[in-house]
Amino acid sequence: MGALLNKEQYPLIIAIDGPAGSGKGTVAKKLSAKLNYHYLDSGAIYRVIAYAAKNNNIKSESVNELIDLVSNSRIKFSEDKIWLNSESVADLIRTELVGNLASEIAMHAKLRASILDYQRSFCRLPGLIAEGRDMTSIVFPNANLKIYLNASVDERAKRRYKQLISKGNDVNLSELVREISIRDSRDKYREVSPLVIVKEAHVLETDNLTEDQTVDKILNYFSKVTKSADNPKLSD
Repeated sequence: MGALLNKEQYPLIIAIDGPAGSGKGTVAKKLSAKLNYHYLDSGAIYRVIAYAAKNNNIKSESVNELIDLVSNSRIKFSEDKIWLNSESVADLIRTELVGNLASEIAMHAKLRASILDYQRSFCRLPGLIAEGRDMTSIVFPNANLKIYLNASVDERAKRRYKQLISKGNDVNLSELVREISIRDSRDKYREVSPLVIVKEAHVLETDNLTEDQTVDKILNYFSKVTKSADNPKLSD
């Protein structure tokens, strides 16, 4: 169940999980703006690590080298900017190549453990919107509200296709469907912190929902949570 805390003393947390392309990022950013909460893009952390590993010729299976790379790097998020040491990498980490590599390195238990404290450091007053693959299960298991965003593979591929095309990338829709399916399998069946639907989560199928409709639904759930201080169970 979600932990209900005094919002004047403790940050409130909305944790959002879901597969690639389900709309987590855009929805989480809109929630963050509406609530004036901090925002954690967990996947971006792994993408930055993957980007750095690629540039340093570190293979995805070399977990100790990856951990050393993280400890010797400065990763900073500032509004829409993402910095790796002194390099702005917000756009550079959004390629399919980096995304697939990030999914591969995210399978390492030691690497995930090494960045757990960093992820949790984003939780500050007045609150946090955290999105990723294991936000509800591992990183913030006591989140006040847990959401699982889902959409069909075809719909997620179409969204990703439009996003990449708008940025001038040359992509193939059928190839995106294949890559997303592979990533889904990797994320759901890995041994460490797999993508799961926790029992407390509200599941939203977003194929036929706009981003704003999804945001409104989550805000409605959250309103019920914050008004139910005497009842620790999430309202439906």
